[in-house]
Amino acid sequence: MPTRRKVRPAGAGAAARRAALRWWLLSLAAAGAIITAAAALLAVTLHVSGLAMPSVSSGSPYRLSQPWDTEELRWEQEFASPQLASSRKLDGAADDALGKRLWLPAPARGFVPCVAPSPEYRSPVASKGYLLVHTNGGLNQMRAGISDMVAVARVLNATLIIPELDKKSFWHDKSNFSDVFDEEHFINSLANDVKVEKELPKELVKAPKSVRYFKSWSGVDYYQDEISPLWDHRQVIRAAKSDSRLANNHLPPDIQKLRCRAFFQALRFAPPIEALGKLLVERMRSFGKYIALHLRYEKDMLAFSGCTYGLSRTESEELAMIRENTTYWKVKDIDPLEQRSHGYCPLTPKEVGMFLSGLGYPSSTPIYIAAGEIYGGESHMVDLQSRFPILMNKEKLASAEELRSFSQYAAQMAALDYIVSVESDVFIPSYSGNMARAVAGHRRFLGHRKTISPDRKALVRLFDKVASRLLEEGERLSQKIIDIHQKRQGSPRKRKGPVSGTKGKDRFRSEEAFYENPFPDCLCQPGPPAPLSASKSH
Repeated sequence: MPTRRKVRPAGAGAAARRAALRWWLLSLAAAGAIITAAAALLAVTLHVSGLAMPSVSSGSPYRLSQPWDTEELRWEQEFASPQLASSRKLDGAADDALGKRLWLPAPARGFVPCVAPSPEYRSPVASKGYLLVHTNGGLNQMRAGISDMVAVARVLNATLIIPELDKKSFWHDKSNFSDVFDEEHFINSLANDVKVEKELPKELVKAPKSVRYFKSWSGVDYYQDEISPLWDHRQVIRAAKSDSRLANNHLPPDIQKLRCRAFFQALRFAPPIEALGKLLVERMRSFGKYIALHLRYEKDMLAFSGCTYGLSRTESEELAMIRENTTYWKVKDIDPLEQRSHGYCPLTPKEVGMFLSGLGYPSSTPIYIAAGEIYGGESHMVDLQSRFPILMNKEKLASAEELRSFSQYAAQMAALDYIVSVESDVFIPSYSGNMARAVAGHRRFLGHRKTISPDRKALVRLFDKVASRLLEEGERLSQKIIDIHQKRQGSPRKRKGPVSGTKGKDRFRSEEAFYENPFPDCLCQPGPPAPLSASKSH
């Protein structure tokens, strides 16, 4: 069992609460109740009751206080059920085969980040003009767009003005760049690549500008041949959107490496976000090894995708109305059953619970829910909670005071989830959206950390068989799930190209996103390279 840190007593009030909880727990045991969930709840309560408020240190303005202010946690020894105690031994048993399978990442084969520019790469010369960027989408869509625009600015020999974040999307987030990202670090880390300024020169603020929707998935030739000539008429070019403006593949190696430097290194979160994010990681680690679950079961995602499996009629109608009233969502009529059968829907919380159990994770596994508000609230979380009682999120791990300055801003709250997800022992997304792709790519960049990508199409077929009683939960279902996902755990492989037979924009859309898998452009083996080709493994 992991060693627990001894810290100060929490005081008489906290001791009384713990005593009451212990009495309640022992009462359940005496009545013969199953106490796995109760023991987990006690652990969570003991942890969270000791949350400390952030403190400000003169040496480190964003340093937060120690996470827990309780007595040593002894609940596992005194009160936990046998199955809970035995399963938690996996956290420290390096020689345990099951523990290795559950927690150890696939071999990284020696691949490390290789993002240094080539010897021919030169620092930026006097720029031709200024590039304004209006980002669009949520946090990770904007991050990818900003990184693309850094590369575009390099190609155009432009001075990049600090990008304007999207304030009109679904979340109506009013955050500025410096609220979410470390602005000074962004500017300084890219100094040898692109000149970055915080604002336009005063004399150009009201000057005429060339406003363009840059062509999606474009190569260097497009920017050099069609966009660069605009400098002949204007000193400022404004990119009206930033997402997917560069091709995933077939760009010069130095441009691809620059994209990686921008995305994985320059776009560091603002110091207050980094500080609280690291504190949340510490608090999760106090439970042991943990899974970060990106549970994309939020209103906007379900409305956009038309996925209503498991929802009530009223909920389904509400989502359809949202989709109908969102003008820039072009597809209105969607068959939810067809969507689900093709694997286009996020797994429901219940399906995620079945998936995790099938993989072999014990009920005592700590799980961090990286998500916004779950649609339908607790009513849709009951099944997952019953299987895995230690379900945590930022609202449970941090006090209201600690979250106060972030809670009204979707991008800042998403950044906290991003940090905890990147640092987790295992990352599992229920859907392959922008957040899932960004985290998966970042974990590849940092050493191919264990990332399990659910095969949703195969899983819903299995779950439907369980629902129709053609297959029972147990060893047979578990083995099928394990077999399907043996090669979907984040091992090194080349980025997948377009799906055969697709054309035009659909061809580019079908490609694996650059930031989801920056191999081979930004990862290499320092030693003699071993043969490695694209495969179905993840």
